[in-house]
Amino acid sequence: MAITLNQVSYSYQEGTPFEGRALFDVNMEIFDGSYTAVIGHTGSGKSTLMQLLNGLHLPSQGTVVVDDMVVTKQSKLKHVKPLRQRVGLVFQFPESQLFDETVLKDVAFGPQNFGLSQSQAEQIAREKLTLVGISEDLFDKNPFDLSGGQMRRVAIAGILAMNPAVLVLDEPTAGLDPKGRKELMELFKTLHVSGLTIILVTHLMDDVADYADFVYVLEKGKVALSGSPREVFQQVTVLEEKQLGVPKMTKFAQQLVNKGLVLPRLPIRIEEFVEMLKDG
Repeated sequence: MAITLNQVSYSYQEGTPFEGRALFDVNMEIFDGSYTAVIGHTGSGKSTLMQLLNGLHLPSQGTVVVDDMVVTKQSKLKHVKPLRQRVGLVFQFPESQLFDETVLKDVAFGPQNFGLSQSQAEQIAREKLTLVGISEDLFDKNPFDLSGGQMRRVAIAGILAMNPAVLVLDEPTAGLDPKGRKELMELFKTLHVSGLTIILVTHLMDDVADYADFVYVLEKGKVALSGSPREVFQQVTVLEEKQLGVPKMTKFAQQLVNKGLVLPRLPIRIEEFVEMLKDG
């Protein structure tokens, strides 16, 4: 499922004295089956952009096109609602999207809301909870009694239960330990290989290098850079000036280049660096 943003702007509290512009004339294309990363500082417009992709916000100007659906400022709720099934958004803080009294009921709510019976919805919920690593002994627990990592997995299962074509992840591993972060990133990779389009908001440049095939850099509500991770991370000075940084391998390689090592380009992963040394 392809997504295109054409000249999209967004303002909070539009038309009031408190109006604040969050996005400015954003043009963006997210290809069907891609794994796209979006990076930028807090306040750069990342979360606003993600909520435009599934209709939680409507653009103040411009259009958001998701396959055959065109979303504008004039779009009505009944028009936008199907978009929220096609484009699943996992918020940075899982407690913002958990609400039911048990884990199973919480995950089953989405499918039921879109017309499935309770038994059908609960069967899907069980499958998705198992997929994200939630054991059956937790199904009847209150989601707010779980650990932060478990809550995040339940929130992801709730979105997957609606069978979206696009999975939007807003800082999905924030606050997790390295093991938990690695497990979730590998899960997203598996989902991507299975056919899901993934859109990842992250501040971890190594995750961008390891998993994404395209990256957009947002700055003050505008697209500042875009390209493949390999292309974007060649601009070490620019990214460091923006205080975004680059993958650890790229920074290490840049230090070696500054000391005289000749490389055809800056590697973004250690495997790439090793191959360069072999070829050299």
